[in-house]
Amino acid sequence: MVPRPLHRAGLAVLALAFIAAGCSSGGSDASTASTAAAPTTTAAGGGGGTGKALARYADYQSVNHDDPAHWVCRPDKVDDICDRDLDATVVQADGTLTVEPFEKAKDPPIDCFYVYPTISRDKTPTSDWNYSDDEEGYVTLNQAARLQSQCRLYAPVYRQATLTALTSRMAGGSIKGADRADPYADVLDAWRTYMANDNHGRGVVLIGHSQGTGMLSKLLKEEIDPNADVREQLVGAYLAGGSVEVPKGKAVGGDLQHVPVCTKDGEAGCVVTWVTFRSTAPPPSGSFFGQPGDGGQVAACVNPAAIGGGSADLDAYLPANSDASILSSLGTTTAGKSWVEPSAGKITTPFVRLPKLVSGECQTTSDGIDYLSATLDPDTDGPRADDIPGDLTPEWGLHLVNINLVMGNIVDDVAAQAQTYAHG
Repeated sequence: MVPRPLHRAGLAVLALAFIAAGCSSGGSDASTASTAAAPTTTAAGGGGGTGKALARYADYQSVNHDDPAHWVCRPDKVDDICDRDLDATVVQADGTLTVEPFEKAKDPPIDCFYVYPTISRDKTPTSDWNYSDDEEGYVTLNQAARLQSQCRLYAPVYRQATLTALTSRMAGGSIKGADRADPYADVLDAWRTYMANDNHGRGVVLIGHSQGTGMLSKLLKEEIDPNADVREQLVGAYLAGGSVEVPKGKAVGGDLQHVPVCTKDGEAGCVVTWVTFRSTAPPPSGSFFGQPGDGGQVAACVNPAAIGGGSADLDAYLPANSDASILSSLGTTTAGKSWVEPSAGKITTPFVRLPKLVSGECQTTSDGIDYLSATLDPDTDGPRADDIPGDLTPEWGLHLVNINLVMGNIVDDVAAQAQTYAHG
């Protein structure tokens, strides 16, 4: 057994701000009017890899994302951080270690469009275009780069609400700085630029977390859900650390009128959404996630490990440093505590895979809060660590590891959806 602390004060302060952005996607940061020009709305084009952009995007002129520097990752980018080492060491409960090389697909049939969570430490209310490998880059490595085994990855930079601004706001203050940017306008511009210049009729998967989920939820609601031609190209959407509301007992309605939440393995054109709490610490009545909405609406929960329902093993990929989180940096990925003892020189990859350490199942509390309940099944006598990082206060749950805990499941889900989409 490898013990480790569950809370670290410095991380908690930043994480509270990080989470707040995911809870406020309907607030001023995400809902101000877009400054990006609207696409043309001529007759719809076809999806499924026609080689042509949809007609509605054909004449779109990019506002900011024609600049390659305004993308964290994209297939044609030189020195792309997403091309760095993604190998993982599989750590079994008995301490057996096996290196799992990462294989990037040479000619994937679909694309992925990823929007990262609140991560910028810029001192202004909204971030600038100069993203950091230790911030925007590092979280993209954790949450999206592994999907390159199934898709081409597009991860735009956007001028998000910063950790600095959110921390100050939570303390009841404000900070001075340049005029506030409109984060959603940047994401919308990136999407329309991608659709006009790069998509060429290919199917696309959306993936986001926290503030990124807020951005993609708005994109789905305003840009994709109302337009049948755009919906036809949606392979799937993975929205972690936020809420997608549906009528109780229904797969569609509420936030989205046409795009449903997923109800079975391999289903394409649907949304997987979840927030994660420990089974031993379910969300309290004051939880910031999973709360029921008005008029019989509930926050949907779809388990990426068991889309049809029930409990299943969570296929977790986490940094090799068992103290690290997505708020860490590239320099701390392998230094620090290890997932197995004795650890000296045993794990040399930047990531670990932890089979059968955590299982998950969607649950509902007596207050009507829907969440993914994560249950640990540690071998307390074995050399593998018997716990996971990611805890904050009870209201936040395991927000920091929402995606890391199910990264392998998401990769498998995307592969299955791509097959369905190709034959649909």
